[in-house]
Amino acid sequence: MRETFQNDFEPLSKLYAGRLYDDAMTFKCNRQNYPDLPEWLRFTQRHSYDNGFLYGTPTSPGKSIIEVYAVNKRSYETARQILVIKIVPEKMLPYQAEFFIKLREVEKVLPSSVQDEIKQDLQKLWDTEALEIVNVTNALDRGGRVPLPIAGHFEGVYVKVGSEQYFSDCLLKVQSPGYQRQCSAEAKVKIPGGCNFCSIPSNCITWCKIELFDLTKQEPSPPAPTVGSGILESGGDFNPPESPPSRDYIPDYIVTVIVPLILAIILCLLLAYIMYGRREGVEKRNGKTNEIQLYHHHTILDNTDELRNMSGNRGVSPPLSTLPMFNSRTGERAPPLHSDSPTIPLIMAQHDPYSDTLPR
Repeated sequence: MRETFQNDFEPLSKLYAGRLYDDAMTFKCNRQNYPDLPEWLRFTQRHSYDNGFLYGTPTSPGKSIIEVYAVNKRSYETARQILVIKIVPEKMLPYQAEFFIKLREVEKVLPSSVQDEIKQDLQKLWDTEALEIVNVTNALDRGGRVPLPIAGHFEGVYVKVGSEQYFSDCLLKVQSPGYQRQCSAEAKVKIPGGCNFCSIPSNCITWCKIELFDLTKQEPSPPAPTVGSGILESGGDFNPPESPPSRDYIPDYIVTVIVPLILAIILCLLLAYIMYGRREGVEKRNGKTNEIQLYHHHTILDNTDELRNMSGNRGVSPPLSTLPMFNSRTGERAPPLHSDSPTIPLIMAQHDPYSDTLPR
């Protein structure tokens, strides 16, 4: 119950602060000193604002110690409680029947009030009040499909009940051949007359999924095997099987080793030709390039090297290319002309074999 753990998380808030919390909680259950629950025990909690349910039917007497951990989703506090389940042997009810309730989910059936409502309908169907609920199982644990998240779709619950009184006539009609044929044809099955005792629509059973178990007619378990001396009886000499015929592994070797190796070599040669065989080289490239473009390219490289050398030492003289009256081809310098006439150029034109080819 969430209220029990809420008091453990906030024990004094109600008395002194006057605050009442309704925190979301998640529960985790396991057998003490084990990571999981016993195989006969199940746990379910639909939402963090719902209570958790431990349910199941033990198969053998004994004692199970269950650890229950609650995690407060608001403060992330944890609380721990110990639940001791003592299982005592009890007489097995000889006549049992299992019913499928389609419009229910397991956490809605586990409260005792809902179980009493279901039991009252089944008591009328069985025609006896000496009826006990033996087991409750979620349909998903029996291979059922997860329903669509739409209103009106439910997982379904299997409820098994037992009694010491034999089955009623309504239950025996389910095993009749005619009724079984209707169920196998998946047609709309008509409820036998006088056998509809469904007071609440959500508690109505599916008639084609009723199963009856008569434990008085079960066959006894086979006897345990006798333990022998451990020595095999003499049965003649051992005749080993013949060795299998020899097999030629050369085709397999060729297919698995030689063929992939040849393909790898071919791919390597093709890649080497693409990477190295189709390169034209520097000399061939320069031979196809215009001399003016090569001159411009080499000039940029030379100036770059000169600037890189100057960056290491700032005490050197300025580069020749920055001085006035400088010819970049010959390196000659001429004194500047002191004239204010706009018709006289600042740089005297000198004869250059490439001057006719330079762009204007």
